[in-house]
Amino acid sequence: MNDNLLPPRRREADAPGYRTLLTQRMAARLATLAPEEGYNLTALPDVRFLRSNRPLKVTPVLYDPGIVIVCQGRKRGYFGDQVYVYDNQHYLAVSVPVPFTMETDASAEAPLLAIYMHLDFELAAGLMLELARHGSIDDTPPSGMMSTPMDCAMAESVLRFIEAMSDPLQASVLGRSLVREIYFHVLAGSQGGAMRAALSMQGRFGKIARAIRRIHESYADGLAVEELAKEAGMSVPSFHAHFRRVTKTSPIQYLKSIRLHQARLLMVRNGMTAAAASYDVGYSSPTQFSREFKRLFGSSPLDEVRRMKAEFAVPPAHANAVFVSSH
Repeated sequence: MNDNLLPPRRREADAPGYRTLLTQRMAARLATLAPEEGYNLTALPDVRFLRSNRPLKVTPVLYDPGIVIVCQGRKRGYFGDQVYVYDNQHYLAVSVPVPFTMETDASAEAPLLAIYMHLDFELAAGLMLELARHGSIDDTPPSGMMSTPMDCAMAESVLRFIEAMSDPLQASVLGRSLVREIYFHVLAGSQGGAMRAALSMQGRFGKIARAIRRIHESYADGLAVEELAKEAGMSVPSFHAHFRRVTKTSPIQYLKSIRLHQARLLMVRNGMTAAAASYDVGYSSPTQFSREFKRLFGSSPLDEVRRMKAEFAVPPAHANAVFVSSH
């Protein structure tokens, strides 16, 4: 049998073995596409390949809206009282950026290998319209983040995508259509209704999502909770309650987290000093900044930047990103 050809899909009783074969093929191909530890750029600006050769302790992170598909290794995200596992059996979908903590299982012998797809809202919106035209509408409550089992159909699409990305011509010609195919599986899958409801930006969830976007656009300004609540058409107590329901934190703590994550990126990507970065993100006191930075990340700004540069390849920001993203 040609090793490059997948066997025909087995009957249901054989599905676990077939699924294992898919994940092995994905990991083998992705290992060559992600040679550097950290985020590796690809031919598609919204797609990056991740490699981690060591376990990572619980670390504060902030994901842009997107899809994380782990082909080898395991990540666990802790968000409020919920634990999100994403491994070669589950993918993570994020509709609004929320700060949470994450840890990674990986080693030099079995590195974590994953795909990160920055969410293309236009592509998602087009697919949602098509699904609606075909009657795929439900009343599922929206969710900002979810971990979902990856079935064989999606795993096959992911493998086709990875194989195409291994060839420059296929990546250029077929890459976007294969991304769309993966989006389809996410939006039509077992938890796709919750993702579609979140992306539709309707109701109170939509108002909070727009407030989150406003915070990301103006985090360095003197944003007041009263102003955000007024823009959302809510009283301050109601805004607080609904904001916490979506993000598991208060608006002020969320703003503080965004500023600290952005400052870390400015120091790592742009070589800014801690003092310069603190002023750039809206702090008036470098001392207060350093104190709050250490409280969030567990180390001083200088030590954290050294760690990031030594252990992690941090690529440039996504060209069309509107949110601060710190993985």
